[in-house]
Amino acid sequence: MVGQMEVHTEAYQVIDKTVKPMGNSGGVLVPKKWIGKKVKILLLEEAEEE
Repeated sequence: MVGQMEVHTEAYQVIDKTVKPMGNSGGVLVPKKWIGKKVKILLLEEAEEE
């Protein structure tokens, strides 16, 4: 189990979203202009163990 950590980063834009079911996994939709760009996804709540 991984505990909480503090992360400092610089970004050009921030969008708060909720992960939605997509097929056999989950996904977050981002603007089309982000296609081909590097992004980071941060889990802000503890994930439940399966």
